[in-house]
Amino acid sequence: MSIQAAWRAAVAQLTGAGVPDPGRDARLLIAYALEVAPDRLPMMMQDTMPKDALARLAPLLAARAARQPVSQITGQRLFWGRSFRVTCDVLDPRPETESLIAAALSAPFSRVLDLGTGSGAILLTLLAERPQATGLATDLSPAALAVAQDNADKLELRARTAFALGSWFAPVTGQFDLIVSNPPYIAADEMADLSPDVLQWEPHLALTPGGDGLDPYRAIAAGADAHLAPGGRLMVEIGPTQGPAVQALFVAAGLEAVQVLPDMDGRDRVVAAHAAAEPGR
Repeated sequence: MSIQAAWRAAVAQLTGAGVPDPGRDARLLIAYALEVAPDRLPMMMQDTMPKDALARLAPLLAARAARQPVSQITGQRLFWGRSFRVTCDVLDPRPETESLIAAALSAPFSRVLDLGTGSGAILLTLLAERPQATGLATDLSPAALAVAQDNADKLELRARTAFALGSWFAPVTGQFDLIVSNPPYIAADEMADLSPDVLQWEPHLALTPGGDGLDPYRAIAAGADAHLAPGGRLMVEIGPTQGPAVQALFVAAGLEAVQVLPDMDGRDRVVAAHAAAEPGR
């Protein structure tokens, strides 16, 4: 069987399982089974698919047909040009979260706090892009922190990264000139509308806080003043309908220059704010 024939069969299998974009996922999984980079696959389509690769491919396709995300199957996700380890204990880093990275990198910073770090993709990307910066990552999940620590080791950033187990600011001391977070923000009544890939395979702790989805932003707004250095920046990812509500929470908390920023598709995605430049203002 040629690689092209294996790809066609894989597309048919994934299509029958209702997987969105089956062609892309078949390409990624075949490349993983072949242990080659996905961008090499188009040049290999007429080659014979090795039997051992076909054997590796079968359970990969079965897992994807069961709607397990590709990143969990392969154990990795590309984010801001770097590969991060991903498991069922952490949220799969999304392309839209790169909007938060771009906003954070638009100004200098030296000490970063990432609340609810998950895989560590946000904090570790920022530290990799700013070699003089240091950071603290917090998470309520010990398993998630273990994944983040593994990613820090892999990216050779462990020396500049600290980790703390706990909810929001509970394990945090000191001040930071940048605080970032991609908190769980899906409202309880929206969970049923999620795709099976998300609802069945990603940790609900990282998806929803219950209720109206805004409790994490309330906690972040309440604790930001004590942990932002004068003039420091706060940036959080939001759901595309939550901009006005989160903006109002930050304004009520006394934060300044509060604005809602769009993602690459023009949807509200980040709320950014500053602490007062002078203490006590």
